[in-house]
Amino acid sequence: MTEKTASKYLSNLEKHFANDNPVLLKSAKVFHDLDQIEYDLGLLGMDETTACKNSWWPIISLIGGNSTAKSRFINSYLGAQQALSGIQASSHKFTVLLHNSQTNSATLPGTALDVDPRYPFYQISRKIEQLQKGEGDRVNSYLELKTVHSDHLKGKLFIDAPNMTAEPTNPINSLLTKHIIENADLVFVFTDVFESASPMLDELIRHIITHQDSNRFVYLVDEPLAALNPAKATEIIASWQRKLLAMGLDTGQFIILPNQQHSINPLNKVDFSEIDERMTNVGYDRSYRILDSLEKSIRDIENVVIPEVKKGIVLWKERVNMTSLVMLSFIAILAVFAEIQWGVLDFLIDPIIGPVVLVLLLALMVPLHLLISKLHAKLIVNKLNERQKELHLMENLASLFESNLTFTRMLLPITEPAPWNKKIKARLMQLAANTKELVQALNDNFGSYDEQIDSHKEESHAHYLDLSKLK
Repeated sequence: MTEKTASKYLSNLEKHFANDNPVLLKSAKVFHDLDQIEYDLGLLGMDETTACKNSWWPIISLIGGNSTAKSRFINSYLGAQQALSGIQASSHKFTVLLHNSQTNSATLPGTALDVDPRYPFYQISRKIEQLQKGEGDRVNSYLELKTVHSDHLKGKLFIDAPNMTAEPTNPINSLLTKHIIENADLVFVFTDVFESASPMLDELIRHIITHQDSNRFVYLVDEPLAALNPAKATEIIASWQRKLLAMGLDTGQFIILPNQQHSINPLNKVDFSEIDERMTNVGYDRSYRILDSLEKSIRDIENVVIPEVKKGIVLWKERVNMTSLVMLSFIAILAVFAEIQWGVLDFLIDPIIGPVVLVLLLALMVPLHLLISKLHAKLIVNKLNERQKELHLMENLASLFESNLTFTRMLLPITEPAPWNKKIKARLMQLAANTKELVQALNDNFGSYDEQIDSHKEESHAHYLDLSKLK
């Protein structure tokens, strides 16, 4: 069994998290163990890794309506220099905002996001192409990457979605909106988006309802006067809670945006402390998301990948057996005609000639069966390639299927994929257990169970009265 080398992408991740995030460093090693299993199954190439299925950056998505609330917040939160330099959110593209140590901003095309596994839109052109033929090549019309010199962006990615309008949505924008919600660790939804009914709003509400239990949504209310009056702020938040509850949105944090009208003046600092407080947890949210992705990748091998390949093998066997049966039926019909014309039955039951005829029949059918198997296998490979695209899998289903094209497996009724065995299953179970341990280690950052027990013991001892000292 060949040992798989760690991919360049995974090696870079291990270097990045070597000092500051031990949980993600260990998870990178589990990803490599998973890559080894998938490599042994023929699902991955030597330099491929399942770790690139999700971006490892902490991701904050911003969704707003037709007002300027979102763009004012971005300019104000990222710093006064950005507002003065005229950096504005694109009105029609999904813009990824990335920290840049240089003061000059740069705008890169959407292809920069599509080909780089570090970013959340990696290979998104494939999904776009699958949705609308020909649009995958126009990824630059939907995406862009913008570098910004702002400390608030250090170690994070902001995804600024186009403002939602009352106009009918196009399916690609709907796909990308769903994508940034699914892949975000934190979603800022500006409440102006709920102020006018539209098909886009209905879709957004459905996306939020699907993920609202994930605690990733923060609703930002742009009410400058309310920021100065706590009593008024409470009343406005309660009003928005009732309004969103009527739409089916019953979870999420509400924050009143501070007054940003004078944010370009360096002497007037805008207080974003409440938002900053939420931002501090984005790194932990990212870690949980990565571990969840790892656990899902482990489960998907047994629950998605293997069943899909097994379906292909079963269909392949059925087609091959049916074709071989048709060929045997044709030979039987010829034998019946030969019996009618020349009476060959006596030769078939002859103790010497009969076995010779049977051997000749096998000598004919076995190569024919193998040929038929290979021909039908090509059709199944095409079908699995299409299925792989439909499910958006990076695992090569056809490669695992082709490992079954051996002499023995083409003749015998075996439907389990060739490398799939108890040893592989045991290795996957061990990886799943390791992932759960990493989740527990992450939980311990907020206080471990053992510490709570020790604390309880100390409190019990503190209240314990030593009667021997009273003698």
